[in-house]
Amino acid sequence: MRSTVEKITRDRVELLKIVGHPLRVEILEQLEDGVKCVSDFTEFFETSQPNVSQHLAILRKSGLIDYYMDGRLRCYFLVDPIVPELLELLRTRYAEDLEAPACCPVTKTGKYPGDRSH
Repeated sequence: MRSTVEKITRDRVELLKIVGHPLRVEILEQLEDGVKCVSDFTEFFETSQPNVSQHLAILRKSGLIDYYMDGRLRCYFLVDPIVPELLELLRTRYAEDLEAPACCPVTKTGKYPGDRSH
């Protein structure tokens, strides 16, 4: 049981590492709208083709995206169904922070010293 939990945790951490780069998040957001080629990304992001290709390779190796060939063009698309759900979560804006604890749950004493009003 423990090894299964550890593997799930490692997989989650690895996913966060993969999508933890701003350009990769933007690439995934663009792929939510449909299939895109490298040239589409380089025009949209105003970055070099090798840079975009490097990030696409990382996303593909992780199994989040894949591509098909159309002549000489590589056309990329989303594969893993977690991507749209994850992107939606990242776009979520919350009205307020979680409430601070009134006291220590163990000792039942103490008081939160911070200011959570900002």
